[in-house]
Amino acid sequence: MTPRIHSLWLLPSPADAAMLADLAGGLSARFGTPLFAPHLTLKGDTQMPLAMLQQAVEAAAATAAAFAAPVARVEGGEAFFRSFYARFAVSPALAALKRALDPAELDGFMPHVSLLYGPVAPAAKAAAIAETDARLAGRSIRFDRIGIVTSGQDVPIADWRVVASVGLRSA
Repeated sequence: MTPRIHSLWLLPSPADAAMLADLAGGLSARFGTPLFAPHLTLKGDTQMPLAMLQQAVEAAAATAAAFAAPVARVEGGEAFFRSFYARFAVSPALAALKRALDPAELDGFMPHVSLLYGPVAPAAKAAAIAETDARLAGRSIRFDRIGIVTSGQDVPIADWRVVASVGLRSA
């Protein structure tokens, strides 16, 4: 039996999650790309047993307060999972969570919330990025939970599911 793959996501508050989901849904419909729940990945594609992930998430969440971070800018790239995203600075709060949950990848950490997956014609993508950047740059997004998610590069996007979430402390 193949081990179950999970990722750890920092999840936006319900109000921000709804706004980002609406934006991602509009982009998905506009460009015919896969639909997914916007999130900030803290650790991707791990085969660590679910019980161990739960313990790690609970320990990290116990030391971290919910926080808001401003969108630095909206960018695009060639990678499927980084085609179009809202980028964030590596704040002390984000660095602390990354250090607690995925210390080996801290140096390469580029916090972002993807808004579109997959290839899009360059001119159309550039126009959509400019529109979205005008809407989101500088806007604060509140993060209040860490999710344990059945997801990974080899798991179909339609099958991604949050299997557990742990709230960050109240600020």
